[in-house]
Amino acid sequence: MAENKEDGIAVWNNILAGAMKIPGVKVDRREFLFNKLNPYLDDTKLLEAINSNPTTKVSREILDKIADSVISYHTRIVTTTSAVAGVPGGFAMIGTIPADTMQYYWHVLVLAQKLGYIYGWPDLTDKEGNLTEESTNVLTLFIGVMSGVAAANEGINLLARNLSKEVVKRLPKMALTKTVIYPIVKQVAKWLGIKVTKDSFAKGLGKIVPFLGGGISGVLTYTTFKPQAKRLKEKLSEQSGLFKNQQKKSYDDITEDAECEEVD
Repeated sequence: MAENKEDGIAVWNNILAGAMKIPGVKVDRREFLFNKLNPYLDDTKLLEAINSNPTTKVSREILDKIADSVISYHTRIVTTTSAVAGVPGGFAMIGTIPADTMQYYWHVLVLAQKLGYIYGWPDLTDKEGNLTEESTNVLTLFIGVMSGVAAANEGINLLARNLSKEVVKRLPKMALTKTVIYPIVKQVAKWLGIKVTKDSFAKGLGKIVPFLGGGISGVLTYTTFKPQAKRLKEKLSEQSGLFKNQQKKSYDDITEDAECEEVD
């Protein structure tokens, strides 16, 4: 059992590391929110929403609408790419299953960041624009929520309650990461690693069938990606009320490297 756990964590860490190397995986929070909120706010409110929290300036209905459009976009792209990867002569020439899995989780990681920013989560990158260990822990929990892992929901609830206590510009280097949250992240990572292995095997079987492989791979991707994305959207939308109640401050007044409290 312990070996299976470590194997699952290793698989998930490899997936994360591989997807992180693909260009464009890091989402620029300010640029993204500017583009998505610009049609709904005047210049003053737009700047305030970006510098503090979109949930304080935009209704949940509009935020949900924006989130749905982002989900639709990524679903369309990831499904098309997966279908091409399953066709003989497509990505199959360079090792289909790893490439297909990496591009799938690239979209998952990008989408998870975007949904987090829409619903009030702080910037997950550091001052240099890099995703940190704390960032990947949060994203692992986000993806766990997408996959229906109960422990991930617990972890996200703990993080959201703590982050809502104090407005922060970026994801803080949290003391709770190594205590309460870290064991939850490991549990979720183990589950995700096992799931990735099973899903890759199922897609691999589909690619064995000439001409049908692309369709099978595309259908499998579509029927998993969109429902999972919707699950995360609903969870973050539900939690957005916590961030909406934060004290409204500009980024100039926000603590850069706050420490979250320990959680019982």
